[in-house]
Amino acid sequence: MKRLFVVAVSLAALAGSCLAQSPLDELKKKAEAALGSPQNSQGLSDDKINAGLKEALRVSTGKAVASTGRPDGFLKNAAIKIVLPPKLQTAGKTMRMVGMGSEVDQLEIGMNRAAEQAAPKAKQIFLNSLAKMTINDARGILTGGDTAATQYFKRSSSDELTAAFTPIVHQAMENVGVMRQYNQLMQNPMASRFTSGQNTNLDSYVVGKTLDGLFYVLGQEEAKIRKNPAAQTTTLLKEVFGGRRP
Repeated sequence: MKRLFVVAVSLAALAGSCLAQSPLDELKKKAEAALGSPQNSQGLSDDKINAGLKEALRVSTGKAVASTGRPDGFLKNAAIKIVLPPKLQTAGKTMRMVGMGSEVDQLEIGMNRAAEQAAPKAKQIFLNSLAKMTINDARGILTGGDTAATQYFKRSSSDELTAAFTPIVHQAMENVGVMRQYNQLMQNPMASRFTSGQNTNLDSYVVGKTLDGLFYVLGQEEAKIRKNPAAQTTTLLKEVFGGRRP
């Protein structure tokens, strides 16, 4: 089964092609040569290739948001779980050693619950970013690495995601008492020994980690669609990214 790299290799070949042809015209011919004869009615059009790319990104962003924006989406995923800020990690380890681990656990649970509540806001923001995608953006994604689309979303969506996540994270942490727990932890003599009284902006820290976790999962989903036929869940994805059997 042909994969997306066939299209990427084809696009790279444009550098030596005739300048009178547009890049998309050449991409169409290269893609059709790999995925189906241009004389065949099943040959892929520019519109279908573009639609296939956008469908892949709708699928991958939808799965990433669904995976992270649910109970335990962050907390039980070791790759993205939000732990204590770096300035508190030494203090946290010490507190666990002396039987005060429950205080640390409650703080970490609260931060992860806030991230899980914020993540669903990303769905519409990703769709908006997808609608603004240009031909040059699409070309970069097609010829890029396994997470080229994820990098596109980072560039185009991070500021809007930060603005959308911040009030949700703040309110969620207030609701579950994270700020109260954090302040208590900072006042603990054992913790203060290691932090020198320097407070961390917990809202900014959790929002940043929420973005990191969301983009990490999005990158994983994107790579699956590029490489794994089983992840090509729609007919259009199979046709554009998976190739077709004769």
